[in-house]
Amino acid sequence: MSITARQKQLVQDSFTKVEPIAEQAAEIFYNTLFHYDPSLKALFKSSMKSQGQKLMATLKVAVRSLDDLDSLVPVLQKLAERHVNYGVKASHFTPVGNALLYTLKKGLGDDWNPELRQAWVDVIRLVATVMKSHAFKSE
Repeated sequence: MSITARQKQLVQDSFTKVEPIAEQAAEIFYNTLFHYDPSLKALFKSSMKSQGQKLMATLKVAVRSLDDLDSLVPVLQKLAERHVNYGVKASHFTPVGNALLYTLKKGLGDDWNPELRQAWVDVIRLVATVMKSHAFKSE
């Protein structure tokens, strides 16, 4: 699975538009995630504001690293290991991805279009595939 140069650029450009509203975006994300799967709320032990800051910082690193996927893979593998220790299961990736897409749609407003959505879908799938293949090898 790969992403095109155009998709990388779309994702990177769109994320720069979300960064100024990072706190609101994180709030939308977690509200949406817990709406999709209320059981996931039990996995979060720290304040949601702190969690939102971590989410946005991690997204920023991932989005910036799309130009060098080889360096992103070990980062995602370590992230996957930490998430398994928190109790994350492979099945949790779908509601997370869907909540992220909804958040981007809300945050980007009129800039959200089918091409941008597909770029983000492909990036989210790439990230999820790397993380799940590392963390859930036996599943």
